[in-house]
Amino acid sequence: MQLLMFYIFGLGAVLSATLMVTNIKPVTAAMNLIMTMFFLAGIYVLLDAHLIAALQIIVYAGAIMVLFLFVILLLNVHEKEGETARRKVVIQFGSIAIVGSLFIIIAHLAVIYPSAVKVITDTAYEFGTTKAVGKMLFTDFLLPFEIASFLLLAAIVGAVILAKRRIDDSE
Repeated sequence: MQLLMFYIFGLGAVLSATLMVTNIKPVTAAMNLIMTMFFLAGIYVLLDAHLIAALQIIVYAGAIMVLFLFVILLLNVHEKEGETARRKVVIQFGSIAIVGSLFIIIAHLAVIYPSAVKVITDTAYEFGTTKAVGKMLFTDFLLPFEIASFLLLAAIVGAVILAKRRIDDSE
């Protein structure tokens, strides 16, 4: 059952990522990217990495994609008219057909050669748990974590200063 769910999540992630890349409308492409993030979170759940799955949904599918959508809407990007817009449907159906046929081939090979499919062992049992992520974050990766937090703080202060200048200039 777990292998079937992995194939379903994997196929969904690949299909939504393909639709994201081939889509011309930027808002629709961003929504397909959100679907890709949810499918990846499902794969993390299958790996028993529940913390990483929750962070994937909260941080990437939530906060980062809201930021992307704001930028897309602020830039007011429109769909291009012409030859590219007419071929959009053909490109999308072609990419779906290719990904679907690859999925069928991989599923067929997994049925024929079941020994080639690896099963997760207990060696990676601690992967993705809150304890393991916290231990790695505050021991092995303490300096990069602090550098990232300092850069985020500087970016927030810079954004506030730029927004305050823009408000002061408009008055």
